[in-house]
Amino acid sequence: MKKRGISHYIPELLLCLFAASALLLAGCGFLKEETIKLRDLEFTVLSEEKIPEELLAIIEEKKAAPFQITYSDNQYLYICVGYGEQETGGYSIAVDELYLTETNICAGTSLLGPEAAEKANRTPSYPYIVIKTEYSDLTVLFE
Repeated sequence: MKKRGISHYIPELLLCLFAASALLLAGCGFLKEETIKLRDLEFTVLSEEKIPEELLAIIEEKKAAPFQITYSDNQYLYICVGYGEQETGGYSIAVDELYLTETNICAGTSLLGPEAAEKANRTPSYPYIVIKTEYSDLTVLFE
């Protein structure tokens, strides 16, 4: 019987690895939880003066790095997203979506860049947004 070298089996091994990867990735799709929107949530974007003091202190501690936190006072839910230190000022943040599913609240925001004139100012900034909405104990998913 003639012995075969390992190089003879490489195509079969690659085919097996490809098939196993395809099955694994397809399996992840089956496990992904369906997020069906029940309704949009009403919200208010808070100015710094309107943010509860305790929450403002937490934000001050975390603002140098990107963060996503929630805070509740049992009357309202506050959803906070920070984008960490930026080289200049002039950034703004848009709320792309805020909606309720059966099991979660989904929140999506986007960082919008500064105007060209703002880029000349090299003073670092720490853009963040605080969204106030109805109280809920559901988990917030940041998108």
